[in-house]
Amino acid sequence: MLSRRIFAACGLCSALGLAAGARAQPTGITRRTLGTIDYPGDGKHSILMALELAPGALIGRHTHPGIESSVVTEGEIELEVEGQPARRYAAGEGFQVPPGVPHSGRNGPAVSRLAITYVVEKDKPLASPA
Repeated sequence: MLSRRIFAACGLCSALGLAAGARAQPTGITRRTLGTIDYPGDGKHSILMALELAPGALIGRHTHPGIESSVVTEGEIELEVEGQPARRYAAGEGFQVPPGVPHSGRNGPAVSRLAITYVVEKDKPLASPA
């Protein structure tokens, strides 16, 4: 009886782990880290990343432990930042999201690409669901 409970608990944990993994990297989103550099003495680092979004891809609501600065290099996205109206950004336009502010996005009808710089605390995950 106890072994069945342990087996069922392990199965549940595995299923949740797979769901969490899928949530961490949603379908239609490709991230590529281009470089990182530490800030001397303040516990932060900068991460340079390329992001590619498939047509219609959704970026779930999340936060970062630091500033996100992004430039749309191709396509267009709609960004929702808590406390602000949703806004569309096209190629050549950029935006910044303050630390800890929940935000989400939706890609337009074509592939979109963004260049992103994060300045975040080293010992925290880059993004957390919100």
